[in-house]
Amino acid sequence: MSRRHRAEKRVILPDPKFGDLVLSKFMNAIMLDGKKSAAEKIVYGALDIVEGRAKSEPLRMFHDALENIKPSVEVRSRRVGGATYQIPVEVRHERKQALAIRWLVSASRSRNENTMRERLAGELLDAANSRGSAVKKREDTHKMAEANRAFSHYRW
Repeated sequence: MSRRHRAEKRVILPDPKFGDLVLSKFMNAIMLDGKKSAAEKIVYGALDIVEGRAKSEPLRMFHDALENIKPSVEVRSRRVGGATYQIPVEVRHERKQALAIRWLVSASRSRNENTMRERLAGELLDAANSRGSAVKKREDTHKMAEANRAFSHYRW
């Protein structure tokens, strides 16, 4: 990591179908080996499945699912006098979004459906209804922060 200056943020173009920046970032997280068109097919196919099952606007469901996954606090390790403490800290907005996207992708990849479209659609529906393994990951993070609240005075 460079000590001279912060790395500048890359400009991400919105996705072609909905014109949404967050969906474009999500597609980039789904993408493997630089295959953007395959990632687009997966995400748009999953959103079509969500629209068919939920009978509501798929982009709204996507954003609701992300809101249900975003953590508000997390724990960070800090060494104080030879001991390592897990200190609860607030999460910045950009990191909230990045963690939610990462957890949603990993949770959908670990599901048992046949295609990635079905896995992603199932996880999106579960997350929009506040259940599923991505939401459980957020709950576990919040529980860990709550359990270590006594060390919050070590915050820096």
